[in-house]
Amino acid sequence: MALWDKVRQGIDKAGKAAQDVFDEGKLRLEAYRAREQADKAAEALGYALFRATEAGGELDAEARGRLLDALKERDAEARRLENALAEAKARMDDRPDAPPPPPPAGAPDAPAPAPATPPPATSAAESPPTAPF
Repeated sequence: MALWDKVRQGIDKAGKAAQDVFDEGKLRLEAYRAREQADKAAEALGYALFRATEAGGELDAEARGRLLDALKERDAEARRLENALAEAKARMDDRPDAPPPPPPAGAPDAPAPAPATPPPATSAAESPPTAPF
């Protein structure tokens, strides 16, 4: 029966690890989307300021306040999710049974193994005869 307990523990451990990875991926996607929304809000503010300046005036206070509030709200949400993602990654990295983290994007791959050393050279007299092809 001890064997089945170990198998069950292994399956539970693998399931927990898979769930953690799934949750991290979901959080990563939410953070990405929130950052995109914050970027779009900043873009909208920038365009509004640009158009008002091009028209020879200034952006009215109501529109500026509305755009700034939207940007602040979306940026705060993006930061919250990015911090939650960093905490989740730190928790996963602190686990003793956690696999090593993947290399960062753009990092060089692991070095290729060194080629095997060739066998020592033998003289023609020592080499076995070869069949013609």
